[in-house]
Amino acid sequence: MDYTDLAKEFLQAIYKFCKIRSQRQLNSAMQGEAFALQFIAQHNDLAVPSDIESAMCVSSARIATILNGLEGKGLVMRRIDPSDHRRTILKLTPLGEEQAAKSSGHLLDLGKELLAYLGEDDAKHYVRIMSKLADR
Repeated sequence: MDYTDLAKEFLQAIYKFCKIRSQRQLNSAMQGEAFALQFIAQHNDLAVPSDIESAMCVSSARIATILNGLEGKGLVMRRIDPSDHRRTILKLTPLGEEQAAKSSGHLLDLGKELLAYLGEDDAKHYVRIMSKLADR
């Protein structure tokens, strides 16, 4: 099968999809400080800067800038790993935990809104297909 026409249709759909308010908010949360904050929260004080660097596919300099911003806002603390003094472990402050929980709840609501629009069957297919593409 020649996928050219289908690929064109796919790209048009993505372009229109990116204009949806809730999708723009989800996209925003998947980058920068918002992403790093969620990543640290999900890794229960075991996150290190290089893990975030790998997950975001950005440079160590970009991660340092993001972490400096989060630290400056009082959301993240860096501490030396007691078992390996060469590693820095990232920990959320109480304010960071509160912000991450609030943000996580908001993202979950956005996701539920988008999936509910699809209906149960299409939502399950969409999640299955997105997971398949993500595992590629």
